[in-house]
Amino acid sequence: MTTQKKPSFLLRRHFGAERLTALAIAGDALLIWCGLWFGFWFRFWSGWVPVQGTWWAAGGEVESRDLGSYVPLMLFGLALLLVTYGWAGLYRAGNLLRWRRAAMVVTKGTMVWLALYLVMSLVLKFSPPISRIYVAASAAAVMGTMLAWRWVLSRWLRREPVASRLRQRVAFLGWNTSADRLARAIARDGVHPYEVVGWTSLGHGGRADDEDGGHRKLGRVEELEAILVREGVDILIVADLDRVQGRIIEVANLCERLLVQFKVIPNYFQILVSGLQLETVSAVPILGVSELPLQRIGNRVLKRAVDIVGAIVGLLLGLPIMFVVGVLIVRESPGPIFFRQERVGRGGRRFPMLKLRSMKLGSDKADHLNQSTLREDPRLLRIGAFIRKWNLDEVPQFWNVLRGEMSLVGPRPERPYHSEKLSREIPHYNARLMSKPGITGWAQVNGLRGDTDLAERVRFDLYYLENWNVLLDFQIMIQTFFKRDNAY
Repeated sequence: MTTQKKPSFLLRRHFGAERLTALAIAGDALLIWCGLWFGFWFRFWSGWVPVQGTWWAAGGEVESRDLGSYVPLMLFGLALLLVTYGWAGLYRAGNLLRWRRAAMVVTKGTMVWLALYLVMSLVLKFSPPISRIYVAASAAAVMGTMLAWRWVLSRWLRREPVASRLRQRVAFLGWNTSADRLARAIARDGVHPYEVVGWTSLGHGGRADDEDGGHRKLGRVEELEAILVREGVDILIVADLDRVQGRIIEVANLCERLLVQFKVIPNYFQILVSGLQLETVSAVPILGVSELPLQRIGNRVLKRAVDIVGAIVGLLLGLPIMFVVGVLIVRESPGPIFFRQERVGRGGRRFPMLKLRSMKLGSDKADHLNQSTLREDPRLLRIGAFIRKWNLDEVPQFWNVLRGEMSLVGPRPERPYHSEKLSREIPHYNARLMSKPGITGWAQVNGLRGDTDLAERVRFDLYYLENWNVLLDFQIMIQTFFKRDNAY
């Protein structure tokens, strides 16, 4: 009887999540249609944009003002945008609860749709030729309405008992530092799509489980079936394969029978795990780490092109900033405006990194004492504290980017002394050297700068290397202007 109760419970939760996802899709479709209609009204009926053939018209042709002729194009645009949002992950349960993550997906998806829609209109030769102004206005309207709608939806979905239909209940089989780190990450995020219900002990014989960090102990592995049913577990995560090797097939089969997702923390691959792939060598399956995105020549060329354009723009915009800040630096502390310091770059190569001087002269002689600048460091100039808070001291590094020593986005570079020291203390630290260091990075926009957990910072840097794409770079650059946590 117990084995029948669990599947029905899971199915009810599953169908509840599906209904909420369907609601989100229906709302998205309605808002997208309104945005597309607004784009047509703005372009042709508002009177704000000339209707006659202009340089922005499709091929210079006179564009149709007939709504009926545009309806098929609007329906195509609607379907294409829903597919783009789905491809970008907007309809995953976690993104229904998390407005900020959904907002990023909506922004990225809409920009991708804008490019796809225009390209496909040329390739498929839409009739009538589609207006570029219409597409741009539609994209802006859709983005605005979608962001507002998704904020309202997420606020409603976070309320109980609605949120429980989307939140998956997680239990651990065994406990170790990897399980503790994952559980803490889930607990830190108040709107996480997962909920940790506890862990099951493997302590009979052999090694005992590690400290559980205060999480609820559900019982022993011998009681696993009853525990999964009683706690309504959706996902069982094996924390350490070494402790359960003799029963791994039995546990996997039990999870399959109870419709519980079976997952394993890959302790044998503590680095770059999102790139794990199953491959075959002489018809024998093996599990290994695939190449990183930035190891592909096409991606490196694309990133370098963005770096060059961004560096040129950054230097042109930064010249007046450097002039004004330079004058203030000299007035407070006579001496050089720029500060050069040796840092470690891609492949361990050293280079002189440029910054606007934010400290008193000679302060670099004490740099070996601390890995990062301390909060309220007495060596800081008054203007130095300001420019550090607003990242203005980094402006000269656009020159390092133009020279190819740095990138706009990447792990922050360290001084040689600290790099060598940290590489011995923090596992996988040197994996950061696979990429050029950046003016800003994924760890920095997530508040991991200054005197923060270095191991956590490395994990964020590795996530960036594993998941790189040009849209992620643009996201990080935009977030840099708004995320200044621990900037001092």
